[in-house]
Amino acid sequence: MSGMATGGVAERARLALLARLSEPRQWDVVVIGGGATGLGCAVDAAARGYSVLVVDAEDFAKGTSSRATKLIHGGVRYLAQGNLPLVREALLERSRLLANAPHLVRPMRFVVPAYRFSDKPMLAAGLGLYDLLAGRHGIARSRLLDIPRTIAALPTVRPSGLRGGIAYWDAQFDDARLALALARTVSDLGGLAVNHCAATGLVVEAGRVRGVALRDAETGAAFRVAARAVINASGVWADGVRRFAQPRAASLLSPSQGVHVVVGQAFLPGNDALLVPKTDDGRVLFMIPWQGRVLLGTTDTTRTDLPLEPRPLPGEIDFILETAARYLVRAPTRADVLSVFVGLRPLIGGGDSSLTRQLSREHLVDVSAQGLISVLGGKWTTYRMMAEDAIDTAQSVAGLLRRDAASAGLRLHGAPAVDEGDVYGTDRTAVDALPGAGRALLEGLSLTEAEVRYAARAEFARGVEDVLARRHRVLFFDAALAVQAAPAVAAILAQELGRDEDWAAAEIARFETLASGYICDACA
Repeated sequence: MSGMATGGVAERARLALLARLSEPRQWDVVVIGGGATGLGCAVDAAARGYSVLVVDAEDFAKGTSSRATKLIHGGVRYLAQGNLPLVREALLERSRLLANAPHLVRPMRFVVPAYRFSDKPMLAAGLGLYDLLAGRHGIARSRLLDIPRTIAALPTVRPSGLRGGIAYWDAQFDDARLALALARTVSDLGGLAVNHCAATGLVVEAGRVRGVALRDAETGAAFRVAARAVINASGVWADGVRRFAQPRAASLLSPSQGVHVVVGQAFLPGNDALLVPKTDDGRVLFMIPWQGRVLLGTTDTTRTDLPLEPRPLPGEIDFILETAARYLVRAPTRADVLSVFVGLRPLIGGGDSSLTRQLSREHLVDVSAQGLISVLGGKWTTYRMMAEDAIDTAQSVAGLLRRDAASAGLRLHGAPAVDEGDVYGTDRTAVDALPGAGRALLEGLSLTEAEVRYAARAEFARGVEDVLARRHRVLFFDAALAVQAAPAVAAILAQELGRDEDWAAAEIARFETLASGYICDACA
């Protein structure tokens, strides 16, 4: 294959990471799980000056953390439930993320259309409390809108019976790239982040957890790393890791799944999002401009199994489309769906498990008799607070030298010196220095050859899926377009990783199979 003369630049970087796993050393903290919580724990630990290793069996954010509704928010729905402390802490964390990752998190205005006379005063009272709870951390105050202003904000909203609306502010982000920024921040702080490296068991000595057994997914190489503290931050799979230490441990999680549907921008043009305050099942539903398309979601359905690639259950897509149709001039149909993605939520068990909206989004830090620290539950918005609690616990459990958390004001990797820039932040110069800069791989797709090379060399990408699902988000917003891009991406990665044509062909086939599950025709 052409380009083999590069000698696999990215492959040498990967081998250097794996070589560090073989070093005869004891880490202060080893974190199992490379999603929002695990990466947050690793950043928090590294920022305090501890030596830290974080591993994930798949790619960073492969699970729940790349499948969110792309919102950093205080939780309007939790306000309605009366959970004011959760709303207050989430609003504080929202302000911190806006400051620490301005290249990935940005303010977004939401508009709630009102169709009954009683809607506007009720919404105004609730969102006025939301503003009050945000205090000085608020973005902008909510405001009532008359009918013309509501239609100006939401040009395709159904006008029949419209009484106006109310606008409020939250924030939108790129979840997978925020996870990547956390992984790179770990590296910036001297820690080690390794994806595609599975924890296969715990090292237990004299009844205490003293390390983790690891296996590299690509080479099969096994490693045994020593640790003073081991943190289980594996999301919906955390109960399984807890059973490494206690095989009969009772489940602490009651997962649910959320389905998201992406349609064309014409269904909701403009920059404002639309919030449906109460669906037939008592949830809220969002219609959000995202990646030049519109994201609709989400559902909240109990799930007892934990597939790595969850699919919609019967009726979930239709529920979203039918709910959206009540508020839009043109009803979206299955034929309009560009991509469908599903995320599993690690909810803390309790209450009626058939009504997952009643389960707790708050987090729990659990310590086993052997000293395994598990951090469970939570959501993206409060990941940093969860991590701080977990590392505080690790200090006590492992006897680490006590140091205060330093993550609240820590700018994440790629954050520009001023609050401007794209998702690459200050790395754009490095991207543009690579071959193929500024040349899109495919019409209608912004991804360039240089960005693919950079993903392999600097962003831990190991395959086509890593690039097209999480370094670039095309699989999530246009699955068919992602399939068209796969051959070009595979060819570039083969050069960067020192692979042959058979590897590239296998990668393309594997990605096509994966992407078929994101295409609406294949869904329930």
